[in-house]
Amino acid sequence: MSSPTLHGYDTFLQTLKERISSAQVRAALAVNRELVLLYWQLGCDILSRQQQQGWGAKVIDRLAKDLQKSFPEMKGFSRTNLLYMRAFAAAYPDEQFVQQAAGQIPWFHNCTLLDKVKDPQARRWYIEQTIQNGWSRSILTHQIGVDLYHRQGVATTNFSKTLPAPQSDLAQQVLKDPYNFDFLSLGKEAQERDLEAALVDHIRDFLLELGVGFAFVGSQFPLQVSGKDYRLDLLFYHFRLHCFVVIDLKTLEFEPEFSGKMNFYVSAIDDLLRSPDDNPTIGMILCKTHDQTIVEYALRDLQKPIGISTYQLRDALPEPLQGRLPTIEQLETELNAIAIDLDDNLE
Repeated sequence: MSSPTLHGYDTFLQTLKERISSAQVRAALAVNRELVLLYWQLGCDILSRQQQQGWGAKVIDRLAKDLQKSFPEMKGFSRTNLLYMRAFAAAYPDEQFVQQAAGQIPWFHNCTLLDKVKDPQARRWYIEQTIQNGWSRSILTHQIGVDLYHRQGVATTNFSKTLPAPQSDLAQQVLKDPYNFDFLSLGKEAQERDLEAALVDHIRDFLLELGVGFAFVGSQFPLQVSGKDYRLDLLFYHFRLHCFVVIDLKTLEFEPEFSGKMNFYVSAIDDLLRSPDDNPTIGMILCKTHDQTIVEYALRDLQKPIGISTYQLRDALPEPLQGRLPTIEQLETELNAIAIDLDDNLE
């Protein structure tokens, strides 16, 4: 027999499914917090005994064997993991920080940070970004490899004068300098259209480098002002800033006239595309190089929010940063993820 038709049943079922899924995620995160806190406490105990009672390094080997024997059904008590626990406790002596920050990300994310990031301030920044953006371990590793911490929020802009707070601070943090276009292979004679076409062809890589929140609207986006046709190199919409972002590409060193042209583009987008619910449009000029003093003079008296950044291609990158980007297959996997993957991180 077929089930009887019930008014509103499908909506009711969907609501229940969403509630159950949300509860599953909260439960998994709660388990993760308890696990990380347990590992921190074990690390603190090991540190304390070694420091106060003079236990040597060999106690780690003995503990690993005894704990594995006592809890054969549990993973995570290997010698290597116990060493990570001790390092974790030494890195974060504040239990409140562990509960509120480090405990919010999977254990092996924390291990990655201990291995790859030595600056405590940078490590905490990566933890915050992982929580905010839901980075998987491979994405976190990639962002560390391309030195996102030192590039985020350092572009030269006039946002503090042209945007209200806190929009100005948020917009400043969105821009980087330099941008890493390691995924492109362009010759030294490449023109702006070549750079634009290559970025569009590698739009997934480009969006990953731009950061969370960018949505691609189009390239060579048409504008008509007073009967004349103009085209924007790249147009994006940023969902966290709630505004359009115009990107103008230059394969040369920054020149003052670039900012005047961008000021025109931003004004046109504000009038022609911006809705009453949108924040002011932002312009970004990406150049091969720039002189800081010239950039500051060019932006000083402009009324529209504009930022100036540089970019680096594969051949121009320092050797340690080359080849750090994931493959297209990896990107597709990561970009389709909705939440932090805990499957292999709760061991």
